[in-house]
Amino acid sequence: MADTAYICDAVRTPFGRYGGALAAVRTDDLAAIPLRALVARQSHVDWLRVDDVILGCANQAGEDNRNVARMAVLLAGLPAGVPATTINRLCGSSLDAIAIAARAIMAGEASLVIAGGVESMSRAPFVMSKAEAPFSRSLKLEDTTLGWRFVNPEMERLYGTHALAETAEIVAAEHGVSRADQDAFALRSQQRTAAAQQAGLLAEEIVPVEIRKKKETVVVDRDEHPRPDSTLEGLARLPPVVRPDGTVTAGNASGINDGAAAVILASETAVREHGLTPRARVVASASAGVEPRVMGIGPVPATERLLARTGLRMADIDVIELNEAFAAQALAVIRAFGLPDDAGHVNPNGGAIALGHPLGASGARLVIAAVNELARRKARRALCTMCIGVGQGISVLLERV
Repeated sequence: MADTAYICDAVRTPFGRYGGALAAVRTDDLAAIPLRALVARQSHVDWLRVDDVILGCANQAGEDNRNVARMAVLLAGLPAGVPATTINRLCGSSLDAIAIAARAIMAGEASLVIAGGVESMSRAPFVMSKAEAPFSRSLKLEDTTLGWRFVNPEMERLYGTHALAETAEIVAAEHGVSRADQDAFALRSQQRTAAAQQAGLLAEEIVPVEIRKKKETVVVDRDEHPRPDSTLEGLARLPPVVRPDGTVTAGNASGINDGAAAVILASETAVREHGLTPRARVVASASAGVEPRVMGIGPVPATERLLARTGLRMADIDVIELNEAFAAQALAVIRAFGLPDDAGHVNPNGGAIALGHPLGASGARLVIAAVNELARRKARRALCTMCIGVGQGISVLLERV
């Protein structure tokens, strides 16, 4: 009989803007912050008995190199005997980390696991290729912040190497998502986030980050990316970013951000032995592939697999946390789910358009938001789902306990 994988505690840093408040924090230090917070909050746990720490990270080309999860474990002050691994499913990395942790517990191969993710897009380095010939004077420099680099010519021939915003334009065209609809969705995301911030709902998720400067310590305790003063008129004035007649703008797309998040998962035995309080359980997960050119539609086949696996219907889901990589793809997914554009149970407290999208940490944020919203609504089931660059989707089903 499969064990149960309970989510017992979860926390994240604020999400900072590109080059913003968290840009001075090394990526490995950033990853350690939510781990350290969980240790402090659950001081009765025997942390030496953690079976694994699994963190997602999409870049891994700079200060997040050489297994940033292991670095974070050591920097956070966890015992050196606690192992750790870093996984990469690009945007879906931390959601995948949670799914992997849950499967290990369900299979009886682990009992206590920390999962989550980190990304500092501000600190993503430039990388340089090695010379292809002796004494070569032509070296290629690539920016690792976002998107393709060192592209395989065969990959480009077979599938193309569309930039992420280009894939959003393709999805918008193929699914009939207008610029006006995208801007309206983006405004709702900003408004819902502003309301959630004002009500203190997002503060429940966040551990403040202290940044020591020469003469002072700055405390960052709020998400930095939201723009609560957004208006439809202002969004409509923003120029398209892909082509002059396009629909995708900086206002209806997610941000380039910094942040980290971590979740404690435990078996029934570990819950009892460590005095943990279950808040939800991971029921199942599923991933699916799509053409890279329409990567934004990835949540649809992933969720179809998940629902088929669990015997549920979309009507059985009480809360949906859908990563808003772009309003275009979010709307295409919502409509494919048979839901209205402004469905109140989809991203009820806003999404990545307002909050930002630090790639390796965003999936864990969805889980944290979903667990908290299930508790507030006293609801039963939540779906966390997101699209993934190079053409994938991932979905996780949670159930409140």
